[in-house]
Amino acid sequence: MILNQSGSRGYRAYTSKHLDELLMRAGLDDEEKLRIRAVATVLPFRTNAYVVDELIDWSATPDDPMYRLVFPQADMLPEPDVSRLAGLLKAGASKGEINDVAREVRMKLNPHPAGQLELNIPRIGQEPVPGLQHKYPETVLFFPKQGQTCHAYCTYCFRWAQFVGEPDLKMASDDIGQLVGYIRAHPEVTSVLLTGGDPMIMGEPVLRRYVEPLLELEQLESIRIGTKSLGYWPQRFVTDPDADDTLRLFSQVTESGKNLAFMAHFSHPREMESEIVTKAVARILDTGAIIRTQAPLIRSINDDPATWTEMWRKQLTLGMVPYYMFVERDTGPQDYFAVTLARAYEVFRDAYAEVSGLCRTVRGPSMSATPGKVCVDGVAEVAGQRVFVLHLIQSRDPQLVGRPFFARYDPKATWLSDLTPAFADRFPFEAATVASARLSA
Repeated sequence: MILNQSGSRGYRAYTSKHLDELLMRAGLDDEEKLRIRAVATVLPFRTNAYVVDELIDWSATPDDPMYRLVFPQADMLPEPDVSRLAGLLKAGASKGEINDVAREVRMKLNPHPAGQLELNIPRIGQEPVPGLQHKYPETVLFFPKQGQTCHAYCTYCFRWAQFVGEPDLKMASDDIGQLVGYIRAHPEVTSVLLTGGDPMIMGEPVLRRYVEPLLELEQLESIRIGTKSLGYWPQRFVTDPDADDTLRLFSQVTESGKNLAFMAHFSHPREMESEIVTKAVARILDTGAIIRTQAPLIRSINDDPATWTEMWRKQLTLGMVPYYMFVERDTGPQDYFAVTLARAYEVFRDAYAEVSGLCRTVRGPSMSATPGKVCVDGVAEVAGQRVFVLHLIQSRDPQLVGRPFFARYDPKATWLSDLTPAFADRFPFEAATVASARLSA
């Protein structure tokens, strides 16, 4: 076992250098393992002993959903790219040559979707503020420098560019003073989301340095922590050496009068089966925090209604609040994991129909796209035309929130950019120039 940040011997990380050793459990042949290692030169791989030993059913690989959730698959990237990289690995090419090709492949994968770098980075004067995103007026995202890794990486993660060692792609800051100053200069901000990576990879003393200054900001109503730790390392809140100190920090937040929203990512029901997850959830809730749950709909992992029904029911039983079903973002191996919008709506609708009203706090399927969070409300016949009915749950332009609009039905569409307007020449969030360009195309 290796030491974790807190100094305990419970946590052991596995990275790409351990892939061959781990893949022996899956019974793959040498060629299959080579191609998986080729994919891992492009996309990040990291997992840990808890996931490997407790969550993955190795007798069911390669189809086991938890295995597919954390291990690269040989066909996740275009075949010519995988073959090219596999050939380099087999030939013993230099690390530099392999990295150059891997980087070339990465740049084709839309590493920062939805205008993350161009539209979301705020400025003070003419200078961009590193480690911040401000897409919606009331909410600022902050990427703490020490929290830009995870206990394990999800293969579908839209933040994969944070983890591949490309400085130009990474968002991070350790300047809490700049964050506080920015919020004070923007009174419309009422919520801060600490994100990553995973802020809960940080030990309590580091996490406290980021959280405590926020408690002095009267305008803030809520502090959110986006994390996968309950699924991948629940020991963080039960047996880790600083677990009690972390929970005391959570209590300090709620006792200050601010809402602490613990944004927990659960991708599959198996992540909630362990007794230690039940204990971790109870301990967090005892601090006064609210745990809200979210995950994307991912082909081959959770793309059926029964899985979501089971997840939402279990979350409710444990005291958590189902919050979002997301559509897989247009980045990384989207083609591999994406579910069509028509199917996404069917999965959401059928799962939603099988749960009580207490679970129906969940929203979706939602696309976190450039204009905002676009929800697919259904498929309908309107004026003799089959259409998607959509609305913006959240928007760069608050005036557009909640207003329904329509797109022509397309059974192959997987993202907002695949859709065209119905009954109008443009979507509500598009400028007239965009509509003109579409009509002339």
